[in-house]
Amino acid sequence: MTLLGMVRGLVEADVRLVVIGGVAANAHGSARITDDLDVCYDPEDGNRRRLAMTLAAWGAYLRGVEPGLPFVMDERALRTTPVMTLITAQGSIDVMDRVLGVGGFADVLQDSEEVEVGDLRFRVLSLAGLIRAKRAARRRKDLDQLPELEALLELSRRPRPLKPPETTPPARA
Repeated sequence: MTLLGMVRGLVEADVRLVVIGGVAANAHGSARITDDLDVCYDPEDGNRRRLAMTLAAWGAYLRGVEPGLPFVMDERALRTTPVMTLITAQGSIDVMDRVLGVGGFADVLQDSEEVEVGDLRFRVLSLAGLIRAKRAARRRKDLDQLPELEALLELSRRPRPLKPPETTPPARA
Protein backbone atom coordinates (compact mmCIF):
# COMPACT_ATOMS: atom_id res chain seq x y z
CA MET A 1 0.00 0.00 0.00
CA THR A 2 1.09 3.58 -0.53
CA LEU A 3 1.25 6.31 2.09
CA LEU A 4 -1.74 7.93 0.41
CA GLY A 5 -3.52 4.57 0.60
CA MET A 6 -2.89 4.56 4.35
CA VAL A 7 -4.39 8.05 4.61
CA ARG A 8 -7.40 6.81 2.64
CA GLY A 9 -7.81 3.84 5.00
CA LEU A 10 -7.75 6.12 8.05
CA VAL A 11 -10.15 8.62 6.49
CA GLU A 12 -12.54 5.82 5.47
CA ALA A 13 -12.39 4.49 9.06
CA ASP A 14 -13.57 7.97 10.14
CA VAL A 15 -10.40 8.65 12.15
CA ARG A 16 -10.07 12.38 12.89
CA LEU A 17 -6.46 13.28 12.18
CA VAL A 18 -4.09 15.79 10.65
CA VAL A 19 -1.28 14.52 8.43
CA ILE A 20 2.05 15.98 9.52
CA GLY A 21 5.66 15.34 8.56
CA GLY A 22 6.85 14.38 5.09
CA VAL A 23 3.47 13.71 3.48
CA ALA A 24 2.22 17.13 4.65
CA ALA A 25 5.42 18.72 3.34
CA ASN A 26 4.86 16.98 -0.02
CA ALA A 27 1.31 18.35 -0.12
CA HIS A 28 2.84 21.83 0.16
CA GLY A 29 5.31 21.19 -2.67
CA SER A 30 8.33 19.64 -0.96
CA ALA A 31 10.42 17.42 -3.19
CA ARG A 32 11.82 15.39 -0.29
CA ILE A 33 10.93 11.69 -0.27
CA THR A 34 9.42 10.16 2.86
CA ASP A 35 8.94 6.51 3.69
CA ASP A 36 6.43 6.79 6.52
CA LEU A 37 3.16 8.48 7.39
CA ASP A 38 3.04 10.80 10.40
CA VAL A 39 -0.33 11.74 11.86
CA CYS A 40 -1.63 13.65 14.84
CA TYR A 41 -4.96 12.20 15.95
CA ASP A 42 -7.84 13.42 18.09
CA PRO A 43 -7.46 11.59 21.44
CA GLU A 44 -11.23 11.53 22.07
CA ASP A 45 -12.18 7.98 23.15
CA GLY A 46 -14.26 7.04 20.09
CA ASN A 47 -11.64 8.36 17.69
CA ARG A 48 -8.85 6.61 19.58
CA ARG A 49 -10.89 3.39 19.34
CA ARG A 50 -11.33 3.73 15.55
CA LEU A 51 -7.61 4.43 15.12
CA ALA A 52 -6.63 1.45 17.28
CA MET A 53 -9.01 -0.85 15.38
CA THR A 54 -7.64 0.27 12.02
CA LEU A 55 -4.02 -0.13 13.13
CA ALA A 56 -4.78 -3.54 14.66
CA ALA A 57 -6.41 -4.65 11.38
CA TRP A 58 -3.20 -3.60 9.63
CA GLY A 59 -1.15 -5.76 12.06
CA ALA A 60 0.58 -2.80 13.73
CA TYR A 61 3.72 -3.61 15.72
CA LEU A 62 6.26 -1.35 17.38
CA ARG A 63 8.95 -0.32 14.90
CA GLY A 64 12.48 -1.12 15.99
CA VAL A 65 11.36 -3.67 18.61
CA GLU A 66 12.39 -7.31 18.39
CA PRO A 67 9.67 -9.33 16.63
CA GLY A 68 7.63 -11.68 18.76
CA LEU A 69 7.53 -9.62 21.93
CA PRO A 70 4.02 -9.20 23.36
CA PHE A 71 2.25 -6.15 21.98
CA VAL A 72 -1.45 -5.43 21.68
CA MET A 73 -2.58 -2.55 19.48
CA ASP A 74 -5.60 -1.19 21.31
CA GLU A 75 -7.00 1.99 22.84
CA ARG A 76 -4.99 1.46 26.02
CA ALA A 77 -1.73 1.32 24.06
CA LEU A 78 -2.56 4.66 22.41
CA ARG A 79 -3.74 6.23 25.67
CA THR A 80 -0.56 5.29 27.56
CA THR A 81 1.92 6.02 24.76
CA PRO A 82 1.43 9.51 23.30
CA VAL A 83 3.84 8.87 20.40
CA MET A 84 4.03 5.47 18.71
CA THR A 85 6.25 4.49 15.81
CA LEU A 86 4.72 1.48 14.13
CA ILE A 87 5.25 -0.88 11.25
CA THR A 88 2.13 -2.32 9.64
CA ALA A 89 1.25 -4.51 6.69
CA GLN A 90 0.39 -1.25 4.92
CA GLY A 91 3.66 0.56 5.74
CA SER A 92 5.29 2.55 8.52
CA ILE A 93 3.25 5.06 10.50
CA ASP A 94 3.94 7.35 13.44
CA VAL A 95 0.87 8.32 15.47
CA MET A 96 0.75 11.02 18.14
CA ASP A 97 -1.81 13.09 19.98
CA ARG A 98 0.33 16.24 20.09
CA VAL A 99 3.08 17.82 18.02
CA LEU A 100 6.12 19.44 19.58
CA GLY A 101 6.22 23.11 18.61
CA VAL A 102 2.51 23.19 17.72
CA GLY A 103 0.54 21.67 20.61
CA GLY A 104 -2.25 19.16 21.16
CA PHE A 105 -4.66 17.94 18.52
CA ALA A 106 -6.93 21.01 18.79
CA ASP A 107 -3.94 23.29 18.11
CA VAL A 108 -2.74 21.10 15.24
CA LEU A 109 -6.23 21.03 13.72
CA GLN A 110 -6.49 24.81 13.94
CA ASP A 111 -3.09 25.12 12.21
CA SER A 112 -4.04 22.78 9.35
CA GLU A 113 -5.63 23.05 5.95
CA GLU A 114 -7.62 20.70 3.79
CA VAL A 115 -6.02 19.23 0.68
CA GLU A 116 -7.53 17.18 -2.09
CA VAL A 117 -5.66 14.44 -3.92
CA GLY A 118 -7.88 12.87 -6.55
CA ASP A 119 -11.09 11.99 -4.73
CA LEU A 120 -9.43 11.99 -1.29
CA ARG A 121 -9.77 14.98 1.04
CA PHE A 122 -7.79 15.25 4.28
CA ARG A 123 -6.12 17.81 6.50
CA VAL A 124 -2.39 18.57 6.60
CA LEU A 125 -0.38 20.74 8.96
CA SER A 126 0.31 24.19 7.52
CA LEU A 127 3.77 25.11 6.26
CA ALA A 128 4.26 27.47 9.20
CA GLY A 129 3.23 24.66 11.57
CA LEU A 130 5.60 22.20 9.89
CA ILE A 131 8.45 24.69 10.26
CA ARG A 132 7.71 25.17 13.97
CA ALA A 133 7.47 21.41 14.51
CA LYS A 134 10.74 20.68 12.72
CA ARG A 135 12.54 23.42 14.64
CA ALA A 136 11.21 22.05 17.93
CA ALA A 137 12.15 18.45 17.06
CA ARG A 138 15.74 19.55 16.34
CA ARG A 139 16.58 16.30 14.54
CA ARG A 140 19.24 16.66 11.85
CA LYS A 141 16.87 15.51 9.07
CA ASP A 142 14.25 18.05 10.20
CA LEU A 143 16.73 20.91 10.43
CA ASP A 144 18.07 19.99 6.96
CA GLN A 145 14.58 20.39 5.48
CA LEU A 146 13.95 23.85 6.97
CA PRO A 147 15.45 25.88 4.08
CA GLU A 148 13.16 24.17 1.57
CA LEU A 149 10.05 24.60 3.75
CA GLU A 150 10.91 28.25 4.47
CA ALA A 151 11.34 28.91 0.74
CA LEU A 152 7.96 27.26 0.02
CA LEU A 153 6.36 29.42 2.72
CA GLU A 154 7.91 32.56 1.23
CA LEU A 155 6.70 31.60 -2.24
CA SER A 156 3.19 30.93 -0.92
CA ARG A 157 3.05 34.44 0.55
CA ARG A 158 4.02 36.25 -2.65
CA PRO A 159 1.24 37.72 -4.73
CA ARG A 160 0.62 35.65 -7.82
CA PRO A 161 0.93 37.48 -11.13
CA LEU A 162 -2.28 37.94 -13.03
CA LYS A 163 -2.66 35.59 -15.93
CA PRO A 164 -2.68 37.53 -19.21
CA PRO A 165 -6.02 37.40 -20.99
CA GLU A 166 -6.30 34.75 -23.64
CA THR A 167 -6.43 36.16 -27.12
CA THR A 168 -8.52 34.63 -29.81
CA PRO A 169 -7.66 35.05 -33.46
CA PRO A 170 -10.01 37.32 -35.36
CA ALA A 171 -12.90 35.58 -37.05
CA ARG A 172 -12.42 34.99 -40.77
CA ALA A 173 -15.01 36.30 -43.15
